Amino acid sequence: MTCKGICLRHKALGRYNSEHKRCQQCEIFIKWNGLRCPCCGYKLRTRPRNFSNAKSKEEKKSSRSTKENKDVLSPETDIETARSR
Repeated sequence: MTCKGICLRHKALGRYNSEHKRCQQCEIFIKWNGLRCPCCGYKLRTRPRNFSNAKSKEEKKSSRSTKENKDVLSPETDIETARSR
């Protein structure tokens, strides 16, 4: 089906926030509680297409930051610095 313009009444400003979904047929983000677009009936996306890639990148970033924090806050490094004094 094609876009009839009904979805423009439900247009959302954000991306994939709570209740914000994307219609690939109409090519807009809408604020809608249903599973299908009110305009064309196309199934709405609740996540980006590359969600798994974004998730793995986020995990890598968080693991890197936790490793850095462990080095700084590690009790072993505090003992070593105390011994060297």
